[in-house]
Amino acid sequence: MNTANLQIEGLLLAASRLLEAMRRKGLLTQQEIEAALKEADAAAARDAAQRNISPAQAEGVRFPIRFLLAATRLDETRAASFSEVATLIGEDRGRRG
Repeated sequence: MNTANLQIEGLLLAASRLLEAMRRKGLLTQQEIEAALKEADAAAARDAAQRNISPAQAEGVRFPIRFLLAATRLDETRAASFSEVATLIGEDRGRRG
């Protein structure tokens, strides 16, 4: 696997735990976190459409946002692994079609 991909995995895990810490400390509510990530996802989708990139590339751009959204919805008492969260995203995508 590309080293950059592994670094991105680590960054996403760290960001998800930081968001969880902010939620736990009352700096952001779960709803505020979800709203911000949904706004980011919508912006990424609009940008992908304007740039006329392939659907696979658009999914690649949106994956980190969806990762953080899924990770922040999980049980706050334990940090999920990258593979666990990525599997949830894949299952959700399969349901969406």
